[in-house]
Amino acid sequence: MLINGVSADLISATDRSLHYGDGVFETVAVRDGRLELWSAHIRRLQRGCERLGFSAPDPELLAGEALRLAHSRERGVLKIIVSRGSGGRGYRPPKNPSPTRLLSLHPWPEWPDERCSQGIQARICAIPLGRNPWLAGIKHLNRLEQVLARGEWSDQDIAEGVMLDTEGWLIEGTMSNLFMVRDGILLTPDLSHCGVAGIMRGVVMDVARQQDVRCVTGHFTVRDLAAADEVFLTNSIIGIWPVCRIDAEEYSSPGEITRLLQRNIDKIKTNFLT
Repeated sequence: MLINGVSADLISATDRSLHYGDGVFETVAVRDGRLELWSAHIRRLQRGCERLGFSAPDPELLAGEALRLAHSRERGVLKIIVSRGSGGRGYRPPKNPSPTRLLSLHPWPEWPDERCSQGIQARICAIPLGRNPWLAGIKHLNRLEQVLARGEWSDQDIAEGVMLDTEGWLIEGTMSNLFMVRDGILLTPDLSHCGVAGIMRGVVMDVARQQDVRCVTGHFTVRDLAAADEVFLTNSIIGIWPVCRIDAEEYSSPGEITRLLQRNIDKIKTNFLT
């Protein structure tokens, strides 16, 4: 673990990430010492810091620190946290913050291969996502909604939960983005009011366009989900997980378009930082 470039495992007790979740984070897949989709992760981190009103660390500085940790690692997960830094008591942010950088490398999750090849079971979560356009899209450190939603089930056969917002619109999974296919059209929820604009979500939408698959972003309900021909979930670590069942609804898994996208995302994931 590196904290501001130094090998350490403690941060200041006054860091605003601890007190207020005042910061952003990224989760990056590591393959053979290289960082998948690095430039996209850095762009989102920079947007997040800008939205929160403080300067992001220098990209070259972050890249150097990330490669120090990822060096010689065959597979792993790199987590990058950037907070506003330390400050006094109270919500008012410091006038001239000194952001904290925390980078840590973790083992690759040992998920069954069948999750990619045969699909997963999921459920609809009761905990809703609050709507806040200012925070929508960015990966900020406030994740209590996801923590509470993930605590709703303990059944190991259920791999993910699907979350709605307070208006009843489908948004995303607790750790993933949601896609549906109906009549050959790829559908994914609008994230202008809440949710995280995932890096793999963007990759999938780019690949869909390249493969002449129409992709529609909009407002969808649980009824739309039930009517889908295919459903899959995405993030930078899992890639694409087809969904075979959500509560009582069953789906073709993996469906034709899901398989098409799975075959082609690896061509874009080779956007490494070497």
